[in-house]
Amino acid sequence: MITVIGGGLAGTEAAYQIAKRGIKVRLFEQRPKNYTPAHKSADLAELVCSNSLKSTELTNAHGQLKEELKILDSVILRFAYKNQIPGGKALVVDREAFARDITDFITNFPNIEVIREIVKEIPDGIVILTSGPLTTEDLAKNIATFFGEENLYFYDAISPIIAYDSIDKEKIFFASRYGKGRDYLNCPMTKEEYENFYSALITAETFPLHPFEEEKYFEGCLPIEEMAKRGKETLLFGPMKPVGLIDPKTQKRPYACVQLRRENVEGTMFNIVGFQTKLKIKEQKRVFRMIPGLEKAEFLRYGSVHRNTFINSPKCLCPTLQAKKNKNLFVAGQLTGVEGYVESTAMGLVAGINAVRLFKGEKPLIFPEETMIGALIKYITTPKQNFQPINANFGLLPFGFKEQWSENLLRISRRLTG
Repeated sequence: MITVIGGGLAGTEAAYQIAKRGIKVRLFEQRPKNYTPAHKSADLAELVCSNSLKSTELTNAHGQLKEELKILDSVILRFAYKNQIPGGKALVVDREAFARDITDFITNFPNIEVIREIVKEIPDGIVILTSGPLTTEDLAKNIATFFGEENLYFYDAISPIIAYDSIDKEKIFFASRYGKGRDYLNCPMTKEEYENFYSALITAETFPLHPFEEEKYFEGCLPIEEMAKRGKETLLFGPMKPVGLIDPKTQKRPYACVQLRRENVEGTMFNIVGFQTKLKIKEQKRVFRMIPGLEKAEFLRYGSVHRNTFINSPKCLCPTLQAKKNKNLFVAGQLTGVEGYVESTAMGLVAGINAVRLFKGEKPLIFPEETMIGALIKYITTPKQNFQPINANFGLLPFGFKEQWSENLLRISRRLTG
């Protein structure tokens, strides 16, 4: 019997990889007994920050990572494609249908027992710890005690969701950048509209942190107001960049543009892309309704900020994702310091495979560094002075391997599968 703590993407993937190999697994999930500030349902593998699993193109690091996971029969990727909705070159899913389908599948899958209980300390035996960035206080303290040092932390923010029928259709247009479809809702801005919005944004009131908490953010998920404070034109090169878009009314590129991405198949809910925020609710209403087309926007979910916990993996983990202090303990998901849905899934998959190998008395695998999975693990387990979370990117691969990857996919897949 192998124990998995946490029913998110990594934990669900790990449980499936164990069970499909004929080993019984107990999957612990605290919901619905206890909810985090970000979770809204009791479903496994709930997507809480965005419904996009990023690019599917092999010329993109996230596309390569997905291809590797598909080769290895990732249950998360399987149901993501099953519940895919339009999103250009990105794998965008209907988040509710996605989580519901995975929950039904995992709950009824042979060898998996889903236990809805709060885990306060790491149990004995072979364990995979995937409690996620919002690990409960008791378990977080136990993890810190086990590893002998305080957990690192930063703050992660989520974007607001708007009701489609509350958007002024006369002021927006549907398009993807460079004419590649009509998957995004676009709110074009003039220079004057942008400057007024910018001034309101950088002076808006935000939720304060606790006095004892240091303000740390992951660079790949900065709150929109923090990004804006770096310079007046910063947003024009970030989430409000107008490149590749032509306003059909003016036949010109707008000065700035806010994009919204659909949240469900029906297209009734739209996420403001890149607008993760820690603004107070009243300020979100005031400032974001300055965006053309969103003057009367109905907020289905306000943006928010939450604490994100991860361990110092270079000091704590082996390249097999086993804890250096106890080889029976594996850590996966965002607790390891990877950032992103697919990256977390990949860590769960590796931990699941290696936990089974350990259970059978076999040597756990170290994934080759010329794969995106292996490159991510090498990064998070290689000693470094200032360890910070990382997304999949081609800079992690050995020099020159980005260009060779497509040609060597078959060879890599054979190495991955042994």
